[in-house]
Amino acid sequence: MAGNAITELSITGMTCASCAAHVRKALEGVLGVREAQVSYPDATARVLLEREVPLGQLTEAVRAHGYGAQLLAEGTKAAGGGQGLHIAVIGSGGAAMACALKAVELGARVTLIERGTMGGTCVNVGCVPSKIMIRAAHVAQLRRTSPFDAGLPPSPSAVLRAPLLAQQQARVDELRHAKYEGILADTPSIEVLHGQARFIDAQTLAVALNGGGERTVAFDRCLIATGASPAILPAAGLAGTPYWTSTEALASDTIPQRLAVIGASVVAVELAQAFARLGSRVTILARHTLLAKDDPAIGEALASAFRDEGIEVLEHTEASQVTYTGDEFVLTLRKGELRADRLLVATGRSPNTRDLNLQAAGVKTDSRGAIAVDDGLRTSAANIYAAGDCTGNPQFVYVAAAGGTRAAVNMTGGQARLDLSAMPAVVFTDPQVATVGLSEPQARQAGIETDSRTLTLDNVPRALANFDTRGFIKLVADAGTGRLLGVQAVAADAGELIQSAALAIHNGMTVQDLADQLFPYLTMVEGLKLAAQTFTRDVKQLSCCAG
Repeated sequence: MAGNAITELSITGMTCASCAAHVRKALEGVLGVREAQVSYPDATARVLLEREVPLGQLTEAVRAHGYGAQLLAEGTKAAGGGQGLHIAVIGSGGAAMACALKAVELGARVTLIERGTMGGTCVNVGCVPSKIMIRAAHVAQLRRTSPFDAGLPPSPSAVLRAPLLAQQQARVDELRHAKYEGILADTPSIEVLHGQARFIDAQTLAVALNGGGERTVAFDRCLIATGASPAILPAAGLAGTPYWTSTEALASDTIPQRLAVIGASVVAVELAQAFARLGSRVTILARHTLLAKDDPAIGEALASAFRDEGIEVLEHTEASQVTYTGDEFVLTLRKGELRADRLLVATGRSPNTRDLNLQAAGVKTDSRGAIAVDDGLRTSAANIYAAGDCTGNPQFVYVAAAGGTRAAVNMTGGQARLDLSAMPAVVFTDPQVATVGLSEPQARQAGIETDSRTLTLDNVPRALANFDTRGFIKLVADAGTGRLLGVQAVAADAGELIQSAALAIHNGMTVQDLADQLFPYLTMVEGLKLAAQTFTRDVKQLSCCAG
């Protein structure tokens, strides 16, 4: 609540004028309250504030004396309303914006605190610039080689990275303004502070303002949505070298002749292929295999596709030493060494929680610093929530945004939960990797007996028409009921088919239900139907569009 403001409360439980005096004394005992006027006949309290005071402090003070209190305001929503609540949001990415906008919609007032660039990781240094670069690399690859080279001779062109980067950054700036800065400027119920926030206690933040000075922010509820940053492996010698993280790689205006990539998860494989297609000679060092957390067949298929493009994939390989001399990186391996002009380290992301002083608020984290939350996005501290990459939830912007929205609902009295049982995920390589639900190993670990089928893409008419049969579609079902548990796909445009699989899992469909659906012919998503049909028949014996 803003300083020098008047707040009106509805008071219950008063039986005489003396009760009103008790309530007045309770309210005036709250730090920040200048004066309280309490009416027994009207059952109200009019509170004059000299500084920002959380609504919860006022109501708790009244309740501690045996009376009830709630905000009295015209248009106050009954159950689940956020009228009068002050919500602090730390961060400005997908989770933060979703929470702030939903909270305002539900009647709350929001203070949003951002220490750096508005918009968080996705729009600035993550999803948007990387997918633009990947798309440009895909076009470059098609000009260089395609399945139709006999009739459409290749016409490779020079890669001018500087103009590509300018185009990429212009779209980033456009989206940041349209989806973040512009919306905040047009939403008066959201106050924006530019600075570093840290907790003083479970209801108060101190914000070191970027322009100098400090601001104290008292809140009724708080969302922590501070995201994550690239995690750096502790390889000997690395710290003293000009290595890249994904941030520097995406902002580079040159394409290195030789690029070494340490890492084998999503960011590593996406950027490795993009740079290779734009002209770098790329070597990937994978501690295990590519995308090792997924079904092993996925990593095998992707590694095969990469090697076919000339990308060197060194699995079960680590660098014991990194040096940089004469504008060259030298990585010491178990057998020999690897030399490169640039080194990209893409070994995961660490939660941005270190500077928040979470212990002062009673917010618990795991060993990595990720904030522990339940499915309602609640932390271990009452009235403090967290969403997005700073938590232990999957690091996808759509998961972050869904979490932020649900946190806002719960902050304002609702009951919402984040259900990740049918969460689709996409890796934007070529072929793409898309998954949803359980893999076979995950199902077995959960004690579920499974029945699965794998359909290679030479059985999918769309893939045949594209002359691109790399990959597969795999369906995992419950052996007893036939209920679909998970889908893994490696295919061109796999990301476009996985949502249909997610809906099937969400709605409890069996593989037979899926096999009986109508799918348009010559689409990649038709592969789901064909894969489902393999549970009961040999699809090689069907006509091209058999139902």
